[in-house]
Amino acid sequence: MPQIAQLGEFYASQIFWLLVFFGLTFFVVGRGMVPKVMDTVAKRDKQIADDLLAAERARKQAEQEEADWLARENANRAEAHGLIAAARDKAASAAAERLSAVQVVIDGKLADAEKRIAEARRSASAEIEDVAADAAREIVSRIAGISLDDGAVRSAVKENLVHG
Repeated sequence: MPQIAQLGEFYASQIFWLLVFFGLTFFVVGRGMVPKVMDTVAKRDKQIADDLLAAERARKQAEQEEADWLARENANRAEAHGLIAAARDKAASAAAERLSAVQVVIDGKLADAEKRIAEARRSASAEIEDVAADAAREIVSRIAGISLDDGAVRSAVKENLVHG
């Protein structure tokens, strides 16, 4: 077979040129381009790692600042509650003092009013006794035709008013 006999001649040169082009491709791509790509990938990985590290530091700093702010806020809130409580106590004591002063005035006015009422009651009772004594004397003198002593009439009226 003549095709098999030509294999050695033609394929040997094709294998030779295949190895030459493969070697050139290996050196151009493998030794020239791949290290550059790998270097770029390494730089990119390093940049990503640095960015992640910076982000982690920023997150920790933000958390610390938030904790500091929260502590300041709680301290301010506690101080405000203290001020409010002090103001409330001060207002309550001032109101109690004013209420006490007003109560003294009211008690004085009430005592005066009770005195006036008691005086008016005594005056009214005396007037009722006078009117009742005069009416009893007039009734007895008209009905019985007797003239009674003013002291006796008053004592009888007084006894009747007291005992009913």
